[in-house]
Amino acid sequence: MNCYSRLAPTIRWSRLQHHTQQSILNERYPVRQISSTQVNFDRHDCKVLVVGGGSGGCALAAKLSTRLGKGQVIVLEPAERHYYQPMFTLIGGGMKRLEHCHKPMADVLPKKAKWMREAACEFDPDSNTVKTSGGNTIKYDMLLIATGLQLNYEKIPGLEKALSVPDGNVCSIYSPLYVEHVFDCLRKISGGNAIFTFPHCPIKCAGAPQKIVYIAEHYFRKVGKRDDISITYNTALPVLFGVKHYADALWPIMKKRNITVNTCRNLIEVKHEQDIAVFENVNKPGELYEEKYSMLHAVPPMSPPDELTRCKQLVNDDGYVDVDKFTLQHIKYKNVFAIGDSSSTPNSKTAAAAAAQSPVVFDNMMAVIEGKPLTGSYDGYASCPLVTGYHTCMLAEFDYSLTPLETFPVAQNKERYSMFIMKKDFMPLLYWKLMLPGYWNGPALMRNMLSVFKSKKQK
Repeated sequence: MNCYSRLAPTIRWSRLQHHTQQSILNERYPVRQISSTQVNFDRHDCKVLVVGGGSGGCALAAKLSTRLGKGQVIVLEPAERHYYQPMFTLIGGGMKRLEHCHKPMADVLPKKAKWMREAACEFDPDSNTVKTSGGNTIKYDMLLIATGLQLNYEKIPGLEKALSVPDGNVCSIYSPLYVEHVFDCLRKISGGNAIFTFPHCPIKCAGAPQKIVYIAEHYFRKVGKRDDISITYNTALPVLFGVKHYADALWPIMKKRNITVNTCRNLIEVKHEQDIAVFENVNKPGELYEEKYSMLHAVPPMSPPDELTRCKQLVNDDGYVDVDKFTLQHIKYKNVFAIGDSSSTPNSKTAAAAAAQSPVVFDNMMAVIEGKPLTGSYDGYASCPLVTGYHTCMLAEFDYSLTPLETFPVAQNKERYSMFIMKKDFMPLLYWKLMLPGYWNGPALMRNMLSVFKSKKQK
């Protein structure tokens, strides 16, 4: 699979670690317990089954349950809390805290939908059923798959062990269990090599691995130790960023800040006892590089959940739900749709993409239910607010063709304080108050309204 072709909403870990990690998070951030009556269903059948309570799942559950009425939508989601994952980079830089970015799942799911707090463990689209981790079977008329991606830290030998070392120097912004340690590492390192990685696979929020590079470099300058620290960004991609318009603006930033960038270099092992990271040349398998680090920020390989990829009828060869990239409807099963990171659509996997997909999926699912032709079409819109420090951000917006699809009447391939404030303070409010309740469909309407202020070049 070509990583470049898919340049990230539910947090998932390896199944062996899930219960231990969840108990640690519950102890630190207690969640209000749900009474048994809230998950006790008389019948396990529904008009629409939504598998996954991440960004896309919540938004669609809200839209669908509002239209179809109470009790017609079941949401299958085992997690007790919902995370606003775009905030993780800011937490890693010490600008936000973990408690700022999560809410109880019960508070974000729509009240008209039934929440079954179990995981999907077996999909059978031929019989329109899904079996759950609690031994239940749910029969549906329509299925929406919104499972997100799972984090496969265990696929890099030595990485999980390195991350578990108390006060260690290996960190990762991608898991709520590890994200707070990132800022600890930034404060702890006093010299040597700070290495940052991007894995050889599609990931959620492909801009995040380099956002934390910029934030770290700015932090080192702020505290006066930048001259003692060498910074390297090793990415398995052949480019710095998938959209040339923004990549051309990012390269000078890397050069100006004296950050070494190695493309086509993939992390394959961590030897934490020796503080050595092992990388492989993507273009020349077997060609390895051992690099000594004083701090290592690792991005794990990611994939759709194992329970989904086992259902070969639903997924393509790479394990993603095999949907039409415009309608988001399954290629074979017309009563199955997907939204967000686990779909096969070749767009950047971000919450903004899920927001833009949500009206398309809703309109097309309702069309199937009502026996009408599908009219919704997704253009591949995605957005990546590229935070480049403690007060600057470059807002990248683009479509399937990797052509800029910008909202504002200013050059968005420039670092701006206004975009940083929007990322840090406005977008979280938009997410909690508008997107999850199903009101936010992306900035297309705003883009059209602001187009009258754009120059001909911007249009």
